[in-house]
Formats: sequence, C-alpha cells, structure tokens
Amino acid sequence: MSRLLIKEAKTVVTCDEQDSILYGKSILIEDGKIVAIGDNLEAEGAEVLDARDMFVYPGLVNTHHHLLQAFSRNIPAIQSSELFDWLLYLYNVWTNVNPDYIYYSSLVAMSEFVKFGGTTLFDHHFAFPRGAGKNIIDRQFEAAQELGLRFHAGRSCFTRGKKEGGLPPNELVETTEEFLEDCLRLIDKYHDPGEFSMRQVVVAPCSPFSVDTKVMVESAKLAREKKVRLHTHLAETLDEEKYCLEVYGKRPLAWAEECGWVGPDVWYAHGIHFTDEEVDVLAKTQTGVAHCPVSNMKLSSGICKVPQMLEKGVPVGLAVDGNGSNDASNLLNEIRICYLLHRLNSSNGAPTGYEILKLATVGSAKVLGRDDIGSIAVGKAGDLFAINVEKLELVGALMDPASFLGTIGYTYPVDFTVINGKVVYKDGVLNGIDEAKIKAEAEREVAKVYSKIK
Repeated sequence: MSRLLIKEAKTVVTCDEQDSILYGKSILIEDGKIVAIGDNLEAEGAEVLDARDMFVYPGLVNTHHHLLQAFSRNIPAIQSSELFDWLLYLYNVWTNVNPDYIYYSSLVAMSEFVKFGGTTLFDHHFAFPRGAGKNIIDRQFEAAQELGLRFHAGRSCFTRGKKEGGLPPNELVETTEEFLEDCLRLIDKYHDPGEFSMRQVVVAPCSPFSVDTKVMVESAKLAREKKVRLHTHLAETLDEEKYCLEVYGKRPLAWAEECGWVGPDVWYAHGIHFTDEEVDVLAKTQTGVAHCPVSNMKLSSGICKVPQMLEKGVPVGLAVDGNGSNDASNLLNEIRICYLLHRLNSSNGAPTGYEILKLATVGSAKVLGRDDIGSIAVGKAGDLFAINVEKLELVGALMDPASFLGTIGYTYPVDFTVINGKVVYKDGVLNGIDEAKIKAEAEREVAKVYSKIK
C-alpha cells in the first residue's frame, strides 16, 4: 500500500460541496484515494509533505488543449492573426509532424501543466499526416505515463479538406472510416471508465469547417455505443458562424444538434458566439463548454458568456487551448486572467475568484464526466497541489485563500503537485524526468520539422 500524508496545511481550499475551507488539517492518501482529512493524522510508512506554510488546492483540470502546439509558440508571422489565417499558416507545420514530434511536444506541454498545479488534462489532437502512421496518440499516452499525469485523449480528425471546401490541407484529411477505425482501436486499447482512471479516450472530430456531417453523425453513434464522450470546437468565431450558414444552412449549434451532438456526454471548446436562446439549449441538455479565455483574447475571437452560462446551469470548465494560441500550458495563470476578463466584461455579474477556481477543478471535472476528481474530500482521488504563501511579496494578500488564485494570482511554479497519491513534482523537480535530456531531444525534433517549412 502506498501512503502519502500532507501534514498540517496552513489552509486547504477543498472545492467540496460545502465549499469547506480547512485550517491546520492533514490529508492522508492511500493507494491514490483520500482516506482521511483531520487533526493529528499519522500513517506508518507514509511519505510526509510538510504543508504548514502552504495553501493546498485540488489539482487543476484542463478541458481543452492541443499539445502538438507546444512547438508552435511565439511565431512572429502570426502574432496578430485571427483564427482562420492563423490556422492556414500553422497547417504548413502540422503536415510535417510525426509520432516523435508529438511525443516531445506532449511531454514539454504536460510538464509545464504539472509544474503549475495541473493534474488532469484533455488533449484534442487533429493532425495525422499521411505517412506518419496511426500511433501518434499512443505516444501521447506514453508521455502522460512517464509524468504520472491523468490524461484524456481526444482522437480528432479532418474529413473536409480544401478540395471539399474546408480549411485544412488535403495532406491532413482522413476518411470517416479511417477515423472511426482508429477511434475503436484507441478505445479498446486505452479507455478506462473506472474510478480514478488515468486514461480515457474521447471521440472528437475537429470543427464545422474541417469535418462533414457524416463523420459527426457516425462518431456520435460510435461514442454512445462505446460509452465514451464527444468533443468538438463550436461557436468559436464569427467566420465559423458564417461558414456554417453558407455550407450547412444553419448556425453551428443547430447543425451540431441535428448531428446528435448535444447532451451530458458532449462538450464544446470555446462556445463564444452562442445566442441567449442557444445558451438555454445547452442548459436544458446539460451540454458542456470548455472556456479558453487567453486563446480567445489572443486570436480576437470574442468573450464567452460564462456568467450567463453559470447562472442558467450550463456545465463550464476552464482550459488553456493549444500552446500556439495561448503560448503556455499554465492553467493556474488562466484562472486569474479569466477572473479579470469577466470583471471587465460583466462587472458585478462576474464570477468571483473562487468561482473561477471551481471552474478549473470541479467544473472541469464535471465537463469531463468525472465525479472522482476536482475536490479535496474523503473518497476522492488524491490529486492536489500546494503553494508556499509565507513570502515577503504575499504579506497582506492572504485574507481570502479561496479567491487567492483569481484575485492575486500566482505566477511561479507550485511547490508540489500530487496526482493519484504520487508526488509528481516537488521543489522544482519532475519526478523521474531528465529535463536536460528531454530538452535536447525535443529541440532536435523542432529543428527537423521547421527545416522542411518554406
């Protein structure tokens, strides 16, 4: 039996159903599960982490990412681009990727995520160049396992390329049959629906302007037959809305609904341009939204109606989106930016700092269909992180630990991150990871791919 004892935390922000804030308590985790929270806890043979100077929070849950974009950051040519032009440039990169490139980009992005308190990550991978093989997502699972990260893999696709009137290049286009066959392979090989699962698979065609109606309908059938979740981009930009009206004769949500893509097993990335009536549909059907504030700001896409969604009961989680449109995999940073964005846009109707933290924890967990993660409570997974707040620059800033990450923000890596009861990151060190070696190998992969781009 593995045991971990988080000893006498200064404050524990649990994000549980009672919104409990605990002081001076210890947390005992056995075999990945929280088994006790209280005073004077002892456990023979347990690894002990001293948390007397620390705020402890539930591990952060990212509901939308593109890990391949770790190597597509800070590119001068697209710093001022909006989504469609930004994609057209980056397709030139993504047509050249291979499984090794994806492995290293995933490892780099996942490492950053873990260093900033991340414990569960969903990735939406869409680039499968002809000749690159089909084991790309297998390499992502490999990277996640090396880090000890709880990983949900979204098997995406492009089935509508340029010659069919879509946006992606034809080199990245698959048939519906190829896509569904690989979805089945991945589900059968990796998907674990059980409690405290470390691996899940999601069926996730990319977007209205890169897939067709057939693949949406067939993927919904497959996902429900195999009891896995569904994910896609929707209502991200006005260009997408215009495209849907021209190609499908209806707005994005109406098209998705016609394809069978609403319900508690579905969530969309972005969801910026939903009308008030469409928000009502999301609430009624319990269809979720992954809110990506930094990406939406960088690409000038707009502001998601998160306050209205929360008021009406739409499931909403927080996400970083891809590194290319965020330039980071830091969900901790996303919390504060999300808080400030909605203060600017909604004033007194904006979520509090604590409510944004809950979006990134229990809210995101619900969007991913999980009730075993997202909070610190007996019976939940041992996923958490801690930050030392006994620092000069934080004097006078600790009055509200629940809202601290939203209102004050925290720009440093955390002191430790625990996933499934295991310390995966502590005092600046990723457990079992040779960062210098990985950095050198990753840089070689980046150089190889970018040398092919004209």
